[in-house]
Amino acid sequence: MTDTAPDIAIVSLAQPLETISDALGRSFAEYGFAVVRNHGIPQELIDRAEALSKEFFALPEDVKRAYKIEGGGGARGYTPFGTEKAKDASVHDLKEFWHVGRGLPADHPLAEFMGPNVWPAEVGGFEDTFSELYAAFEEAGGRALEAIALHLELPQDFFAATVEDGNSVMRLLHYPPLGPDAPEGAIRAAAHGDINTITLLLGAEEAGLELLTKAGEWKAIDVPEGALVINVGDMLERLTNGRLRSTTHRVVNPRGPAAQRSRYSMPFFLHFRPDYLIEPLASCADGSSDSAPAEPISAHDFLMQRLREINLA
Repeated sequence: MTDTAPDIAIVSLAQPLETISDALGRSFAEYGFAVVRNHGIPQELIDRAEALSKEFFALPEDVKRAYKIEGGGGARGYTPFGTEKAKDASVHDLKEFWHVGRGLPADHPLAEFMGPNVWPAEVGGFEDTFSELYAAFEEAGGRALEAIALHLELPQDFFAATVEDGNSVMRLLHYPPLGPDAPEGAIRAAAHGDINTITLLLGAEEAGLELLTKAGEWKAIDVPEGALVINVGDMLERLTNGRLRSTTHRVVNPRGPAAQRSRYSMPFFLHFRPDYLIEPLASCADGSSDSAPAEPISAHDFLMQRLREINLA
């Protein structure tokens, strides 16, 4: 049986950031994860978004597949069940999803990195609701990054310029009920690390999300109702030279009656700007890490490198 990780920080984002920054930082350094209450995303908006997500995934398969964008790496629109495969995994994950990204005007300097969004005509209110949720996620993520900056003894607004017009993506996830035809060894989301800067996850209250500790043990994450789970991505780990950890995690298959229910969640993958050079911070490259600082790389090049590894590019 998997134990829970009792020492993961649970903090209120409504508190003064100076009072929570070190608790967050210590949790990210040890586990790569923290749980945030009072994150500012209205419950009414969350409920509305969940209802529309369920409405979309209940559409016929051919209707959903009409929104799959060939050659787009899954960055916008629909990605069918059985497509994404975790790095080094032998079988695909048991999930389907929809991506909403940033919309930029065609003449914007970063427009070449971000294709236009598509919206399902069959679901009323979809564009308005998820555009609103995207903005709310971004605001909560920005506040979390301010707390992280304080922990790293950087100016509180350090990350604002690094993520301005960043290639952040909101994912609507559906894990269908487990069928008898699932490939042997397949789980809802195989062990993986996130590519981006930080991830904010709504809908993790149902059991299944687990992280891998430094000791090599899987620990379940216990999430209060309505809270956000925030975890460090590979880009932030690289920037901090490993001081903040991008932790391997997974979503395991439920047992009993829960196996016959769908699971829904909404992660927001907050990204640096595509042209931001990820170069280890001087304050984090002081020799305390086990490895030498990584070579500088643009956020876009790093993203494309990793998308190829997970079968999305």
